[in-house]
Amino acid sequence: MRFKRWPRPTAFEDTSRKRAAYQRKQVREQAALPLFAAVIAERQLDVDEEMVRRTGQWERQQQESRRQRAEGWRRVRNRLSALEVDQRRAIRALWRICPYPADPSYLGTLLHEIATGRIDPARPPWGGGHTLTPRTTPNPASFSEAFRQIGQRTVGGGPKTTGADERLFCGNLGSGILFLTSRVRLIDPSESFYTSSNHRLRDSHVGRSGHWVDIIVRGTCSDDDLAIIRRLAQADDTRSVIVRRLAQEEREAEG
Repeated sequence: MRFKRWPRPTAFEDTSRKRAAYQRKQVREQAALPLFAAVIAERQLDVDEEMVRRTGQWERQQQESRRQRAEGWRRVRNRLSALEVDQRRAIRALWRICPYPADPSYLGTLLHEIATGRIDPARPPWGGGHTLTPRTTPNPASFSEAFRQIGQRTVGGGPKTTGADERLFCGNLGSGILFLTSRVRLIDPSESFYTSSNHRLRDSHVGRSGHWVDIIVRGTCSDDDLAIIRRLAQADDTRSVIVRRLAQEEREAEG
C-alpha cells in the first residue's frame, strides 16, 4: 500500500524571536485599549509562562494530527477491505501507479470515483496499464548497488560484552526480491566484539582470534545469484564472508 510517512514529532523551539514577537503582541493589545491597559497587562501571561503553554500546545497538536491521520487510514482501508477480492487487488494496483498523493483522503477520493463510475480501474484517465516492472540490478558492480540497507538492530551483548549490529538488506538480481541478513561472527565464540555503527560490512573491532561475516539469504535465490552475492560481499570486505540460504531449522525457529 503506497503511503506518505508522517513527519516524526519534534520538540517545540523556544527562540528569542518568538519571545520578542510575543512581547510586541502584549504591547499592541495594551495599546489597543489604553484605558484598560493595566487590566489587560494583569491578564497577560509572562513570557516564560507563554513558552510553557506553547510547548504543551505544540505537543498536543502533533499528537492530534497523527491520531487524525491514522484514523483516516484505518477508515479508508476498511472501505477497501469491504470490496471483493478481485476488485480490491485491481484498486491496490491502480493506487500504486496513480498520480494522486499518497494520503488517505486521496485514496478515499479514488474509491469514491470508482464506486460512482467516474474512473474505470481497467482504463484509468491518466493512461498506462497496471503491469508493475520491478526494479532489478541484473549486473551490479558492487554490493551497495545491488542491495539497499532497510533495517538494523543490535543482537547479543550483556553486562561485560557489547552486542553486534545485525543489518537487513533488500535487492533484486532479476529472479525476485531477496532479503539479506548480515552479522559479524567471532571465530572464537567466547570472545566479545563491537561492530562500528557507521560501517556496513567491515571494520569491526574484536579479540585476537578474528571474525567472519555471515550473510543469510531469504527468498528465491539460484546458485548463480548466490555466487554473485558472495562475490560482491567479499569484494566489499577484507574478512571471510559466508553467504548461505536460510536453513530449515532457522526457518522453523522464526515461525
